Order: sequence, then structure tokens, then C-alpha cells
Amino acid sequence: MVTVIQQSQIEQLHINPAECIEWVKFGFLAKDGSQMPAKLSVHPQGEDFMTSMPCLLPKHNDKKYFGIKLVSRIEGQMPTLKSDITLYDAETGQLLAVMDGDWITAMRTGAVAALAARTFQQKGTDTYSMIGLGNIARAVGLCLIEDNKDRRITIRLMRYKDQAEQFIERFKAYDNVTFEIIDDKNAFVAEADVLISCVTVATELLFPDDTLFKKGVTVIPVHVRGFQNCDLFFDKVFGDDTGQIEKFKYFKQFREYDEIHHVLQGKNPGRTNDEERILSYNYGIALHDIVFASRIYEKAKASADGFEYVKQDQKIWV
Repeated sequence: MVTVIQQSQIEQLHINPAECIEWVKFGFLAKDGSQMPAKLSVHPQGEDFMTSMPCLLPKHNDKKYFGIKLVSRIEGQMPTLKSDITLYDAETGQLLAVMDGDWITAMRTGAVAALAARTFQQKGTDTYSMIGLGNIARAVGLCLIEDNKDRRITIRLMRYKDQAEQFIERFKAYDNVTFEIIDDKNAFVAEADVLISCVTVATELLFPDDTLFKKGVTVIPVHVRGFQNCDLFFDKVFGDDTGQIEKFKYFKQFREYDEIHHVLQGKNPGRTNDEERILSYNYGIALHDIVFASRIYEKAKASADGFEYVKQDQKIWV
């Protein structure tokens, strides 16, 4: 039987953000043993697109999964940007599950950002600066707060309309985090130890004054936009997949580059002192989507025999 798993069923599984961080870490550590062909896009009309993201996972716990994530941006559909995942038994070819991919996209993105912060930040960092406070930023916040649940942290929010206030309201139940709202862009970046940007559209540099980035800062542009000036003077750049990052305009001018999974494997030391400026580009890889899909499928099979399919027609918030 093919299991159909939708947003509402994923919510019923009560997946902890800490699990999400461990899943993305597992994905990075399994990268060398996976097969992940390049994304393939078609353009039905105008600015619309449909992009397929396949991945074959290495065998784990006597199971071998293959999956395809299909991301579509079609004007008029609700939500405009949508994703669905099909999951297969790679040894038999059997279709196991069809599932909504929107929650997976948000939470794997947030978990990767939190893991990157943990991996590259200076020793003793307890303050994080965030700009672009939409749904993906909420996923980052969930993972960041959970990853620091045993200590108090401060999250500095760059003010934009009423997004900062809404963000604080979303996390009012958490007692290990304090929020500050920053109005001045220069002060926001100049005082940042870890700067996480979830800005989705940036047609120009967000912070063009290079002198504002202090020594030791870690910058994590979640949507990889707006920080191309940092490419040219930051000490180290790390990415999730070289095949994607090498297409960047200044890739050949990076001072030092490697993939983040080599740091997690211990093959690269990552940060070696508290003065290095580090940039972490994580474009998003199908590997994480299919790891999440396989884990969710296993949890769903353990809790129910299957679900009735009802099409998701609203934007989801985490």
C-alpha cells in the first residue's frame, strides 16, 4: 500500500527540531555514499517552473530509499511555491509514499542553518542576528532555540514592518531566548557574531560596506542572496554541495572553500581561530529532503496504516 502523508499528518507526528538537526547532520555524513544527480527544471510558461530533485540514500538500518522531490512555482496555484515528494524502496522499486514537502523544506532548511551556526560560530557565542523574518526564519528559530535549550541565548531581529513583533509573538512560550529589535542596519551587522539571513529576494548587496563585518563573524545566507561582497574577503567559505556553489560568480576567488560535510566528518577543521570570518552557503540538497521523507515515512508507518489524501491548498507556517 502506498502511504499518503500530508501536512496535517506530519504535524501529528510531533517531530522535535532537535531530531531535524540530527537528520540533516546524518544527511551530510551520508553524502559521500549517496547518489544525487543535478536538479532538472522545466518551464511550463512565463516565470513558472517545475524542478525535480532526485536522491538515492545509502543503505541504513537494512533499508535503502530513493526519492524525488518536485518543487513547483505555478502562478495561480495555492500556495504559489509548492513541493511534493515520492519515496521508493530502492531495492524493490516499490513506491512507498507520496507526501507533502512544504514542512520538510522549511524544517530541513532551518535545521541546516542551526547546524551551520553550531559548526562555525566562535567559542562561547550566545547571540544570533536574523534578518528576513518569514516562515523559513521561524524554522531557523525553532531549531536554533532547541539546539541551545540548556542555556540562554539572545536573538537580534532586524526590524521590517511588523515582522519582528510577529516573530517574537511566535516564540513567546520559550524561556531560554531573549529578543532584541534592531532599527539601524549598520549597527545590526557591525555587532553580529552570527548573522543569519532569510531574505528571499535581494537584487543588490544587503550590506555593501565590507568594513562592517567584524572579525570572527559567521554569516549564513539561507537563500544565498545579498552577500556576494563577502565572497571576496571572508577567510573561509563552506557549502553544502560544490556542484551548486561552483556556479557562483566569485567561486574561483574564494580564499578557501570546502563542503560542510568534510568538517562534520573531521576531515577539515572548519574554524581554527576566533578571528576568521566564515561564510556558510547551503543552497539546499535533495539528500536532506529524502532523509526527512524516509524518517517521516517510518514514523507514520509505526503510528498508522495510512492516510486519506486531501490536497494541501494553503501556505503552511511552522
